[in-house]
Amino acid sequence: MNVEAALRKTNKNYIKSSTLLLLAFATAFFPRIIQSYGAPAVINFLHFPVVPFACGIALVTTRTKNRRQILISKEILFALLLLLTIGFTSALFNQVGAINVFVDFLLFTESFMLLLAIISLPMSEESLGRFRAWIVGFNVFHLLLAFFQWLVLGLVSDDMQGVFYRTGSGHVVGSSVSLSFSLFYFTGAKNRPPWLRALVLVASLIHLVVCDAKQVIVTFILGFAILSLTKTKNPSKVLLYIIGLAIFIIGFQWGIENVEALSAFKTWIRPELYGSDGEATKMKLLGIHTIVSHFHSPLNWWLGLGPGHTVGRLGGWMLKDYSFLLKPLGATTSTVADEVWAVTRDHWLGPEKGSSFFAPFFGWAAIWGDFGFLGLFAYLYLCSIVWRKLCMDDFSKILMLTVLVHGLIFTQMEEPGYMLTIASLIGLRWQEHQAQARNMGALKSRTMLQNPSY
Repeated sequence: MNVEAALRKTNKNYIKSSTLLLLAFATAFFPRIIQSYGAPAVINFLHFPVVPFACGIALVTTRTKNRRQILISKEILFALLLLLTIGFTSALFNQVGAINVFVDFLLFTESFMLLLAIISLPMSEESLGRFRAWIVGFNVFHLLLAFFQWLVLGLVSDDMQGVFYRTGSGHVVGSSVSLSFSLFYFTGAKNRPPWLRALVLVASLIHLVVCDAKQVIVTFILGFAILSLTKTKNPSKVLLYIIGLAIFIIGFQWGIENVEALSAFKTWIRPELYGSDGEATKMKLLGIHTIVSHFHSPLNWWLGLGPGHTVGRLGGWMLKDYSFLLKPLGATTSTVADEVWAVTRDHWLGPEKGSSFFAPFFGWAAIWGDFGFLGLFAYLYLCSIVWRKLCMDDFSKILMLTVLVHGLIFTQMEEPGYMLTIASLIGLRWQEHQAQARNMGALKSRTMLQNPSY
């Protein structure tokens, strides 16, 4: 009776925690489309309190006894606390408002919090299947909505955005999400027919082409290439990766020249834009040069100019767009973003008239500009934990690498809907591997019991 009661209590705690995590995910995944139907803009801030609260509940109520889960959770918590401490230190040094610290910190770390909560739950096969079904359902809805926007509403290119409707780079975010999900489904849904898994993958590729999200394919190609380099201990596997990548590049290049739907990719194939004196290079480094020009102490290299004071999403957009909400809470601003916008707003390569691929506003520059090298090292430490402890297969590693590449392009590392999707997919894949290991262990134990000489 005591065992049954304990099991019921654990299951009840799981249901409560997992439901809260799904709700937290939804608050970051759906607010854009909900706002497009008339909801107030403040709905975009709902995930800030909900995600940390749901993750806190999951951590407090978890009943896991798995030593590995506990150690990984403690290491992630330490890294999060370290980055937050650096954020407050930077804020004190640069006289930045406390609300800047909290919002900037959450923009960069919400995904790690959700991932931490997912791996902390002791999921059974049934509960894992339930959680997976909801995440799959959310992503399928997004993909179907994108096709509805295209086929029914006639929206193409930048306007085919799925649930990220009416956002500045919603087509890129939407395509990144659908392609990441389709790879998760294609590689992991072994109990589904191959044709269905292939259909989802093909649909996400069509989505990418129709919405003209050129940088998404670049991030996955680079992610695949970097992953190949990490396979140096297995030469045969490296060779297969290189051959596959070469075939893809050759085929894609042929498609650019011969398929009308891919002709937009020619925009970037202009050597004169690159190099030390190229217009694209100057535009990309503009934010970094502007940040350095505002340094008033050698400590700025280590602590930055303060959370939200440089070229991230908070400094570049949110402090201005949501000033009615953030100013009363003590938010502070700097002129760095205004100076960068003054140059890029009307430039043919800028994010408004050109492509976000060349934008001086991008994730890695923002982390360094806001938190300095100390903050950058702390963030990289967080990423290394996920890579070393939670990326259980090549799929998870490719997702992680695409995020890191996106951080060199635009502010997608601070897009909650995208980052929480990546976190949920990596977390689910980790839980699937744990379930598989448990099943293998149970099978081995039964075999040994049935055959003592085993």
